[in-house]
Amino acid sequence: MNTRDQISSAAAFAAATPAASPSTWIRSLGGRIATWIDTCADYYAAAAMYEQLSSALSDAELMRRGLSRATLARDVRAVCDPATASKAQARP
Repeated sequence: MNTRDQISSAAAFAAATPAASPSTWIRSLGGRIATWIDTCADYYAAAAMYEQLSSALSDAELMRRGLSRATLARDVRAVCDPATASKAQARP
């Protein structure tokens, strides 16, 4: 698909969708802002947990808990990120 095809398909989509009312637009914006705030809070909690674990625990203590310093950030993010947690639960 070249640039002209992308522009024309975007124009066709824009022409096919009716213009949203201001209240719908504001409601949509409010929902996106709330989602962004929740995501920021999740990542802040993950960063705080990572900082606490990485500075307070030795490599031996991390290994005893089933963690490694190399994958600690990914493991903490997986615990604090609801989207990642739901994907992990969906796997058999």
